[in-house]
Amino acid sequence: MFAKRKQPPIKSLIAQGSRIEGNFHFTDGLRVDGTVVGDVRASDDQPSILVVSELASIQGAIHADHVIINGQVTGPVHATELLELQPKARIEGDVHYKALEMHQGAIISGHLCPAGAEAKPTLKLAANNN
Repeated sequence: MFAKRKQPPIKSLIAQGSRIEGNFHFTDGLRVDGTVVGDVRASDDQPSILVVSELASIQGAIHADHVIINGQVTGPVHATELLELQPKARIEGDVHYKALEMHQGAIISGHLCPAGAEAKPTLKLAANNN
């Protein structure tokens, strides 16, 4: 489905044992093995990928094109293209996505919000006027 567009390279790493407090902005690709307390946001002007490993923890909003999670996220997740939830993914917050791949064992405590989902019309019941 997404094979036509080349994945951006992962150029940045937040290593295990590292802790960042504050918002983090990146271009291309980012792998998180440490802890981030703040929002993690990819640049809007080019394709992006974010990998949250099973060792990682993010407390804040996530925004990227392709998001792969196998760790802990507390906050909303926004994947404009694909959201992949690996078996050890734990999300406390709403997830917004265009396409979703969820492995057995992943847990979401929040709403699933597919992009482009249209609001369903209100159901109207016909009343008998006898």
